[in-house]
Amino acid sequence: MTDHIHASHPDIVKRLKRAEGHLRSVIDMFAAGRPCLDIAQQLHAVEKAVSQAKRTLIQDHLDHCLEETVGARPKERRQSIDEFKDLIKYL
Repeated sequence: MTDHIHASHPDIVKRLKRAEGHLRSVIDMFAAGRPCLDIAQQLHAVEKAVSQAKRTLIQDHLDHCLEETVGARPKERRQSIDEFKDLIKYL
């Protein structure tokens, strides 16, 4: 298996570590008997952080793989690839 290290990976790891801390806080909130609204808000923050990390990872990986596969091509031959790369931003 080859190493796939992308420029976005350190930021993704930071985001996931932050989410990990929030998740620990949520567990503590249950133990402390905090109101459901507070817990739901924190769970939403954890969910968004993980979702954004996943989105960034997928977008960066697809972008990197497309560039590696397609390589240097004339602009007129890259249009569909460039459109696809723009499209994946909406995942």
